[in-house]
Amino acid sequence: MKALQFFAPGGIESPQIREMADPGAPGPNEIRVRVQASSLNGHDLNVALGRLPVADGRILLTDGAGIVEAVGEGVTDFQVGWSVVSTFFPDWRSGIAPRSDFQRTPGDGIDGYGTEVVIRPAGWFTRVPEGWNAQQAATLPTAGLTAWRAIVAEAAVQAGETVLVLGTGGVSIFALQLAKKRGARVIVTSSSDEKLAKAASLGADATVNYRTNPEWEAEVLRLTEGRGVDVVVETGGPGTLPQSIGAAAIGARIVLVGVLTGIQGVVPTVALMSKQIKLTGVTVGSYAHQVEMIHDLDAMDFKPVIDSAFSLDQISLALQHQQGGQHFGKISILI
Repeated sequence: MKALQFFAPGGIESPQIREMADPGAPGPNEIRVRVQASSLNGHDLNVALGRLPVADGRILLTDGAGIVEAVGEGVTDFQVGWSVVSTFFPDWRSGIAPRSDFQRTPGDGIDGYGTEVVIRPAGWFTRVPEGWNAQQAATLPTAGLTAWRAIVAEAAVQAGETVLVLGTGGVSIFALQLAKKRGARVIVTSSSDEKLAKAASLGADATVNYRTNPEWEAEVLRLTEGRGVDVVVETGGPGTLPQSIGAAAIGARIVLVGVLTGIQGVVPTVALMSKQIKLTGVTVGSYAHQVEMIHDLDAMDFKPVIDSAFSLDQISLALQHQQGGQHFGKISILI
Protein backbone atom coordinates (compact mmCIF):
# COMPACT_ATOMS: atom_id res chain seq x y z
CA MET A 1 0.00 0.00 0.00
CA LYS A 2 1.02 3.62 -0.45
CA ALA A 3 1.93 5.84 2.50
CA LEU A 4 2.91 9.52 2.65
CA GLN A 5 5.96 9.88 4.87
CA PHE A 6 7.95 12.74 6.36
CA PHE A 7 11.74 13.00 5.96
CA ALA A 8 14.02 15.67 7.41
CA PRO A 9 14.66 18.51 6.97
CA GLY A 10 11.11 18.94 5.69
CA GLY A 11 9.68 21.37 3.18
CA ILE A 12 6.93 21.62 0.57
CA GLU A 13 8.65 19.05 -1.66
CA SER A 14 9.89 16.76 1.12
CA PRO A 15 6.92 14.42 1.85
CA GLN A 16 7.46 11.18 -0.05
CA ILE A 17 5.08 8.41 -1.07
CA ARG A 18 6.56 5.01 -0.26
CA GLU A 19 5.28 1.46 -0.62
CA MET A 20 4.60 -0.28 2.70
CA ALA A 21 3.35 -3.74 3.60
CA ASP A 22 -0.38 -4.18 4.06
CA PRO A 23 -1.08 -4.22 7.82
CA GLY A 24 -3.23 -7.36 7.61
CA ALA A 25 -6.10 -8.22 9.94
CA PRO A 26 -7.16 -6.25 13.00
CA GLY A 27 -6.45 -7.56 16.48
CA PRO A 28 -8.76 -7.51 19.49
CA ASN A 29 -10.66 -4.20 19.84
CA GLU A 30 -9.18 -2.92 16.56
CA ILE A 31 -10.68 -2.10 13.18
CA ARG A 32 -9.20 -2.09 9.69
CA VAL A 33 -10.13 1.07 7.78
CA ARG A 34 -9.75 1.77 4.07
CA VAL A 35 -8.83 5.47 4.17
CA GLN A 36 -10.57 7.47 1.47
CA ALA A 37 -9.86 11.09 2.35
CA SER A 38 -7.96 13.49 4.58
CA SER A 39 -7.84 17.28 4.80
CA LEU A 40 -5.05 19.77 5.37
CA ASN A 41 -4.69 21.82 8.53
CA GLY A 42 -2.13 24.33 9.72
CA HIS A 43 -0.74 21.57 11.93
CA ASP A 44 -0.09 19.36 8.87
CA LEU A 45 1.72 22.19 7.10
CA ASN A 46 3.95 22.85 10.11
CA VAL A 47 4.85 19.15 10.34
CA ALA A 48 5.62 18.91 6.63
CA LEU A 49 7.79 22.03 6.76
CA GLY A 50 9.84 20.60 9.62
CA ARG A 51 8.69 23.25 12.11
CA LEU A 52 7.64 20.55 14.56
CA PRO A 53 9.94 17.71 15.69
CA VAL A 54 8.75 14.60 13.88
CA ALA A 55 10.57 11.31 13.35
CA ASP A 56 11.77 10.37 9.87
CA GLY A 57 9.34 7.98 8.23
CA ARG A 58 6.32 9.30 10.12
CA ILE A 59 3.13 8.81 8.10
CA LEU A 60 1.60 12.27 7.67
CA LEU A 61 -1.90 13.76 7.85
CA THR A 62 -3.90 14.09 11.04
CA ASP A 63 -7.43 13.66 9.65
CA GLY A 64 -8.77 10.47 8.13
CA ALA A 65 -12.14 9.19 6.93
CA GLY A 66 -13.00 5.93 5.27
CA ILE A 67 -14.78 2.57 5.36
CA VAL A 68 -14.45 -0.23 7.90
CA GLU A 69 -13.10 -3.33 6.11
CA ALA A 70 -12.77 -5.67 9.10
CA VAL A 71 -13.35 -5.65 12.85
CA GLY A 72 -11.37 -7.42 15.53
CA GLU A 73 -12.61 -9.49 18.43
CA GLY A 74 -14.54 -7.47 20.97
CA VAL A 75 -15.51 -4.61 18.65
CA THR A 76 -19.20 -3.81 19.03
CA ASP A 77 -19.44 -0.14 17.98
CA PHE A 78 -18.64 -0.66 14.28
CA GLN A 79 -19.50 -3.09 11.51
CA VAL A 80 -17.89 -3.87 8.17
CA GLY A 81 -18.98 -1.32 5.57
CA TRP A 82 -19.62 1.52 8.03
CA SER A 83 -18.21 4.98 7.37
CA VAL A 84 -15.90 6.29 10.11
CA VAL A 85 -13.77 9.32 10.85
CA SER A 86 -10.67 9.63 13.05
CA THR A 87 -10.09 11.70 16.19
CA PHE A 88 -7.33 14.29 16.74
CA PHE A 89 -6.48 13.18 20.29
CA PRO A 90 -7.14 9.42 20.26
CA ASP A 91 -6.47 9.04 24.00
CA TRP A 92 -8.68 11.96 25.13
CA ARG A 93 -12.05 10.40 25.78
CA SER A 94 -13.76 13.14 27.82
CA GLY A 95 -13.21 15.68 30.57
CA ILE A 96 -9.86 17.45 30.92
CA ALA A 97 -7.25 16.75 28.23
CA PRO A 98 -4.65 14.22 29.44
CA ARG A 99 -1.75 16.08 27.83
CA SER A 100 -0.85 19.46 26.31
CA ASP A 101 1.37 18.30 23.45
CA PHE A 102 1.01 16.36 20.19
CA GLN A 103 2.94 13.23 21.11
CA ARG A 104 -0.21 11.16 20.61
CA THR A 105 -1.64 13.07 17.66
CA PRO A 106 -1.78 11.24 14.30
CA GLY A 107 0.53 12.70 11.68
CA ASP A 108 2.78 14.09 14.42
CA GLY A 109 3.72 11.97 17.43
CA ILE A 110 2.19 8.84 15.90
CA ASP A 111 1.46 7.74 12.35
CA GLY A 112 -1.35 9.56 10.57
CA TYR A 113 -3.87 8.83 7.85
CA GLY A 114 -1.91 9.62 4.69
CA THR A 115 -2.08 5.97 3.69
CA GLU A 116 -4.47 3.57 2.03
CA VAL A 117 -5.19 1.27 4.97
CA VAL A 118 -4.85 1.58 8.75
CA ILE A 119 -5.44 -0.75 11.67
CA ARG A 120 -6.20 1.21 14.82
CA PRO A 121 -8.14 0.78 18.07
CA ALA A 122 -11.86 1.14 17.39
CA GLY A 123 -12.06 3.87 20.02
CA TRP A 124 -9.93 6.13 17.85
CA PHE A 125 -12.87 6.62 15.48
CA THR A 126 -16.43 7.86 15.50
CA ARG A 127 -19.17 7.46 12.94
CA VAL A 128 -19.67 10.22 10.36
CA PRO A 129 -22.71 12.52 10.10
CA GLU A 130 -25.67 11.10 8.19
CA GLY A 131 -25.32 11.63 4.45
CA TRP A 132 -21.71 12.85 4.55
CA ASN A 133 -19.15 11.33 2.22
CA ALA A 134 -15.53 10.65 3.22
CA GLN A 135 -14.25 13.91 1.72
CA GLN A 136 -16.72 15.91 3.80
CA ALA A 137 -16.19 13.84 6.96
CA ALA A 138 -12.41 14.27 6.77
CA THR A 139 -12.84 18.00 7.47
CA LEU A 140 -14.14 17.26 10.96
CA PRO A 141 -11.41 15.87 13.28
CA THR A 142 -9.34 19.06 13.42
CA ALA A 143 -11.04 22.10 11.86
CA GLY A 144 -14.65 21.11 12.32
CA LEU A 145 -14.25 20.06 15.93
CA THR A 146 -12.19 23.14 16.81
CA ALA A 147 -14.90 25.42 15.44
CA TRP A 148 -17.74 23.43 17.03
CA ARG A 149 -16.03 23.49 20.42
CA ALA A 150 -15.44 27.25 20.12
CA ILE A 151 -19.00 28.13 19.08
CA VAL A 152 -20.98 25.51 20.98
CA ALA A 153 -19.06 23.99 23.89
CA GLU A 154 -17.05 27.03 25.04
CA ALA A 155 -18.80 30.22 23.90
CA ALA A 156 -22.31 28.69 23.92
CA VAL A 157 -23.40 31.18 21.25
CA GLN A 158 -27.06 32.18 21.52
CA ALA A 159 -29.50 33.50 18.94
CA GLY A 160 -29.22 37.27 18.58
CA GLU A 161 -25.61 37.50 19.71
CA THR A 162 -22.88 38.92 17.48
CA VAL A 163 -19.87 36.73 16.65
CA LEU A 164 -16.60 37.98 15.15
CA VAL A 165 -14.73 35.39 13.08
CA LEU A 166 -11.16 36.13 12.03
CA GLY A 167 -10.16 34.87 8.58
CA THR A 168 -11.65 32.47 6.07
CA GLY A 169 -9.70 29.25 6.57
CA GLY A 170 -11.19 25.92 7.54
CA VAL A 171 -11.88 26.66 11.22
CA SER A 172 -13.19 30.15 10.51
CA ILE A 173 -15.66 29.08 7.83
CA PHE A 174 -16.94 26.25 10.02
CA ALA A 175 -17.38 28.81 12.82
CA LEU A 176 -19.30 31.14 10.51
CA GLN A 177 -21.64 28.35 9.45
CA LEU A 178 -22.19 27.04 12.97
CA ALA A 179 -22.82 30.50 14.42
CA LYS A 180 -25.42 31.23 11.74
CA LYS A 181 -27.13 27.91 12.47
CA ARG A 182 -27.45 29.07 16.09
CA GLY A 183 -29.11 32.34 15.04
CA ALA A 184 -26.17 34.67 15.59
CA ARG A 185 -25.15 37.75 13.66
CA VAL A 186 -21.65 37.14 12.24
CA ILE A 187 -18.88 39.56 11.22
CA VAL A 188 -15.98 38.10 9.21
CA THR A 189 -12.55 39.59 8.57
CA SER A 190 -10.18 38.87 5.67
CA SER A 191 -7.54 40.59 3.54
CA SER A 192 -9.43 39.59 0.38
CA ASP A 193 -12.61 41.22 -0.86
CA GLU A 194 -13.26 38.13 -2.98
CA LYS A 195 -13.19 35.90 0.10
CA LEU A 196 -15.38 38.36 2.00
CA ALA A 197 -17.93 38.16 -0.80
CA LYS A 198 -17.92 34.37 -0.46
CA ALA A 199 -18.36 34.70 3.30
CA ALA A 200 -21.35 36.97 2.70
CA SER A 201 -22.85 34.36 0.40
CA LEU A 202 -22.63 31.89 3.31
CA GLY A 203 -24.57 34.23 5.56
CA ALA A 204 -22.01 36.65 7.03
CA ASP A 205 -23.97 39.74 8.07
CA ALA A 206 -21.00 42.11 7.78
CA THR A 207 -17.41 41.88 6.57
CA VAL A 208 -14.20 43.81 7.23
CA ASN A 209 -11.10 43.88 5.06
CA TYR A 210 -8.24 44.16 7.55
CA ARG A 211 -5.79 45.13 4.82
CA THR A 212 -7.73 48.25 3.87
CA ASN A 213 -8.86 48.70 7.49
CA PRO A 214 -5.72 47.92 9.52
CA GLU A 215 -7.42 49.28 12.66
CA TRP A 216 -10.29 46.88 12.10
CA GLU A 217 -11.46 46.94 15.71
CA ALA A 218 -12.83 50.44 15.06
CA GLU A 219 -14.83 49.16 12.10
CA VAL A 220 -16.21 46.28 14.17
CA LEU A 221 -17.25 48.75 16.88
CA ARG A 222 -18.94 50.91 14.24
CA LEU A 223 -20.81 47.88 12.90
CA THR A 224 -22.04 47.12 16.42
CA GLU A 225 -22.94 50.76 17.23
CA GLY A 226 -20.08 50.98 19.71
CA ARG A 227 -21.13 48.00 21.81
CA GLY A 228 -18.69 45.40 20.48
CA VAL A 229 -19.19 41.71 19.76
CA ASP A 230 -20.30 39.01 22.17
CA VAL A 231 -17.94 36.31 20.91
CA VAL A 232 -14.63 36.30 19.03
CA VAL A 233 -13.25 33.20 17.33
CA GLU A 234 -9.60 34.25 17.53
CA THR A 235 -7.33 32.49 15.02
CA GLY A 236 -4.44 34.96 14.85
CA GLY A 237 -2.99 35.02 18.35
CA PRO A 238 -0.67 37.79 19.55
CA GLY A 239 -0.88 39.88 16.38
CA THR A 240 -4.68 40.13 16.50
CA LEU A 241 -5.66 39.52 20.13
CA PRO A 242 -5.30 43.18 21.23
CA GLN A 243 -7.74 44.31 18.53
CA SER A 244 -10.07 41.40 19.31
CA ILE A 245 -10.19 42.60 22.92
CA GLY A 246 -10.82 46.14 21.68
CA ALA A 247 -13.68 44.92 19.46
CA ALA A 248 -15.28 42.85 22.24
CA ALA A 249 -18.28 43.91 24.30
CA ILE A 250 -18.30 43.99 28.09
CA GLY A 251 -18.61 40.40 29.28
CA ALA A 252 -17.66 38.96 25.89
CA ARG A 253 -16.12 35.53 25.32
CA ILE A 254 -12.94 35.21 23.25
CA VAL A 255 -12.00 31.69 22.19
CA LEU A 256 -8.35 31.44 21.12
CA VAL A 257 -8.05 28.63 18.58
CA GLY A 258 -4.95 29.59 16.58
CA VAL A 259 -1.65 31.44 16.64
CA LEU A 260 -1.14 32.33 13.00
CA THR A 261 0.68 35.55 13.94
CA GLY A 262 3.13 33.96 16.37
CA ILE A 263 3.40 32.22 19.72
CA GLN A 264 3.87 35.15 22.08
CA GLY A 265 3.15 38.86 22.37
CA VAL A 266 1.75 41.67 24.48
CA VAL A 267 -1.75 41.22 25.88
CA PRO A 268 -3.69 44.34 27.00
CA THR A 269 -4.56 42.94 30.40
CA VAL A 270 -6.24 46.08 31.70
CA ALA A 271 -8.73 46.06 28.81
CA LEU A 272 -9.27 42.32 29.31
CA MET A 273 -10.05 42.89 32.99
CA SER A 274 -12.03 46.11 32.70
CA LYS A 275 -14.33 44.55 30.10
CA GLN A 276 -14.52 41.37 32.21
CA ILE A 277 -13.84 39.26 29.14
CA LYS A 278 -13.57 35.50 29.35
CA LEU A 279 -10.54 34.33 27.33
CA THR A 280 -10.39 30.58 26.65
CA GLY A 281 -7.68 28.64 24.85
CA VAL A 282 -8.84 25.66 22.80
CA THR A 283 -6.91 22.89 21.07
CA VAL A 284 -9.40 20.78 19.08
CA GLY A 285 -11.40 18.52 21.45
CA SER A 286 -12.10 15.10 22.90
CA TYR A 287 -13.82 11.95 21.64
CA ALA A 288 -16.91 12.99 23.62
CA HIS A 289 -16.85 16.44 21.98
CA GLN A 290 -16.68 14.81 18.53
CA VAL A 291 -19.61 12.49 19.26
CA GLU A 292 -21.69 15.45 20.44
CA MET A 293 -20.68 17.51 17.39
CA ILE A 294 -21.76 14.76 15.02
CA HIS A 295 -25.08 14.47 16.86
CA ASP A 296 -25.55 18.23 16.31
CA LEU A 297 -24.62 18.01 12.64
CA ASP A 298 -27.14 15.22 12.12
CA ALA A 299 -29.85 17.66 13.18
CA MET A 300 -28.69 20.41 10.80
CA ASP A 301 -28.82 21.01 7.07
CA PHE A 302 -25.05 21.45 7.09
CA LYS A 303 -22.17 20.59 4.78
CA PRO A 304 -18.56 21.83 5.00
CA VAL A 305 -17.06 24.24 2.49
CA ILE A 306 -14.32 22.52 0.49
CA ASP A 307 -12.00 24.82 -1.42
CA SER A 308 -10.21 22.23 -3.55
CA ALA A 309 -9.16 18.59 -3.70
CA PHE A 310 -5.81 16.98 -4.45
CA SER A 311 -4.76 13.36 -4.77
CA LEU A 312 -2.19 11.96 -2.35
CA ASP A 313 0.56 12.15 -4.97
CA GLN A 314 -0.21 15.87 -5.42
CA ILE A 315 0.61 16.62 -1.79
CA SER A 316 3.32 19.17 -2.66
CA LEU A 317 0.85 21.13 -4.78
CA ALA A 318 -1.71 20.94 -1.99
CA LEU A 319 0.76 22.20 0.61
CA GLN A 320 1.85 25.00 -1.73
CA HIS A 321 -1.79 26.01 -2.17
CA GLN A 322 -2.27 25.97 1.59
CA GLN A 323 0.89 27.94 2.32
CA GLY A 324 -0.14 30.59 -0.22
CA GLY A 325 -3.24 31.29 1.86
CA GLN A 326 -5.55 31.57 -1.12
CA HIS A 327 -7.93 28.83 -0.02
CA PHE A 328 -11.44 29.46 1.32
CA GLY A 329 -12.56 26.67 3.62
CA LYS A 330 -10.91 23.26 3.58
CA ILE A 331 -8.36 21.62 1.28
CA SER A 332 -9.10 17.94 0.71
CA ILE A 333 -6.67 15.09 0.09
CA LEU A 334 -8.22 12.15 -1.73
CA ILE A 335 -6.63 8.77 -1.02
